Amino acid sequence: MPKIGNLEHYSPYESSRLYSSDNTLLSEFYVERRTFVSHKSIPLHVKNALIAVEDLRFYKHHGIDFMRIASALLTNIKRGSIIQGGSTITQQLAKMIFLKPEKTITRKIQEIVISFHIENKYKKEEILGLYFNQAYFGARAYGIEAAAQAYGGKAVKHISISEAALLAALPKAPSKYSPFKNPKKAENRRNFALKRMLVTGFINQNEYNKALTDPIPTTFHGRKYKFPYFVDYCKSVLEKRYGDRLYTSGLKIYTTVDDRMQRVAEEAVKNGLNALKERNVENLQAALFSIALKDGHIKAIVGGTNFWDSQFNRVTQAKRQPGSAFKPFVYLTALDQGYDYNDTIDDEKSIYKLSGPDNIWIPHNYDNVYRGSVTLKTALALSLNAATVDLAKKIDIKNVIGTASRLGIKSTIYPFYSSALGASEMTLMEMVCAYAAFSHGFRVAPVCITKIADKEQFTIIEPSGLKERVISERSVEKIKEMLNAVVTNGTGWKAKELKRKVYGKTGTTNDHADALFIGFDDDVVTGVWVGMDNRKPIGEKETGASAALPIWIEYMREVAK
Repeated sequence: MPKIGNLEHYSPYESSRLYSSDNTLLSEFYVERRTFVSHKSIPLHVKNALIAVEDLRFYKHHGIDFMRIASALLTNIKRGSIIQGGSTITQQLAKMIFLKPEKTITRKIQEIVISFHIENKYKKEEILGLYFNQAYFGARAYGIEAAAQAYGGKAVKHISISEAALLAALPKAPSKYSPFKNPKKAENRRNFALKRMLVTGFINQNEYNKALTDPIPTTFHGRKYKFPYFVDYCKSVLEKRYGDRLYTSGLKIYTTVDDRMQRVAEEAVKNGLNALKERNVENLQAALFSIALKDGHIKAIVGGTNFWDSQFNRVTQAKRQPGSAFKPFVYLTALDQGYDYNDTIDDEKSIYKLSGPDNIWIPHNYDNVYRGSVTLKTALALSLNAATVDLAKKIDIKNVIGTASRLGIKSTIYPFYSSALGASEMTLMEMVCAYAAFSHGFRVAPVCITKIADKEQFTIIEPSGLKERVISERSVEKIKEMLNAVVTNGTGWKAKELKRKVYGKTGTTNDHADALFIGFDDDVVTGVWVGMDNRKPIGEKETGASAALPIWIEYMREVAK
């Protein structure tokens, strides 16, 4: 015989829930969709519906209803088959928790003995609570709270008499009486439960008449899944830390994503791609990533145009060439070596000898115009390729790689001069987090979780926001001035329409397969990428300034309101 006292420590699998920074439920993670609720929070009409259907003498018997067993036996003998069962709610609870679903005399005796022990140890309301939290209601819903959500999209405390009657009728045969599979059978079973509630005095005639007119649910309320790219990223982070516990332990997980900012991000991406379609540029993907500068809290992730078509996250998983968006790392390295942004470098057509069959390389400016001696500030603002490579040669490309690594770039950057122009591939997430350091000098790691509490409401993790300085104050001041010049006098001039001080850099690859803009104001840093998954050119005139920057501007304008 099992130990009945184990019920005091009984902990069925319970869904974990993921919330936005403003406590909006984003998603649930579960093996069995279940959310524990106290018996005190289950409405009386819900309890009465179950009692009316399953065990009318629940409050009068002591675990075994001998009168009901005798009545069922008599009915079954008359019909010549098993029509009625005699199990009480307590017996059903004993079967669900302690026993295997085998039909033997030994198991039936165990069930009776266990039921007596349960009744001796626990109050009737506690037994009801255990039953409601353990029972399977179909639609992958375990427990009354999950069932209320699955069938009605609401908490159990808000369900109507009609809904309570339907849920009470389901555990006997969840698939047979499913309103989604057999709506007529479900309605008949619901109406049977309502009739039982009426004749037992649990509801009056008016309540009964009204409940009969309520429609049977037709829509399954599945797992909550707002902002799927963000949810999927959080899940990957949480699985590494908690493993299977994520799906069984009823954790409450509070995240960094801002509900309004995420919606703005999704709308900005949609509008930007629609504008490109009007220019006959189709089959594009786009990604947007935005974090708070002060702590790296992720405020918005758009990993593609439609998560349900493609779960590939182009923020965290896609490695693409950043193009000229990488150039600030070159200029920051020069500043760290003592250069000033008013110092000059050569913007001249130059030939670089390489190893291999293609043994020469000529970095061309986008407009094929070379301006001679230019300041570092002008070279970055106008995104001059020849001048940038000249600077990389002076300061040593290996030092540039070291700078990028120090700021958080983990992807491999090859020690070739073409890397100074963004030829080495990396993720948008890496780039955006590194740009955060340009704003204040501290390395920032992306944070998606702020707090995790277990089902007893004990906080089990609350990540810190500690940061490490990786850029000197002097270099921060200088690189910000240069990145602002990109907006005021350079390739990012469209961003002037925001009418506030912003900083950033465009990026376009040689074959126009990638278009980027990454930039920040005083609060957030945001990166936008536009391109095709098959790496085909977007279009000859589609650059970071024309394809990605408009999305960035719309997002930054709306989130500032």
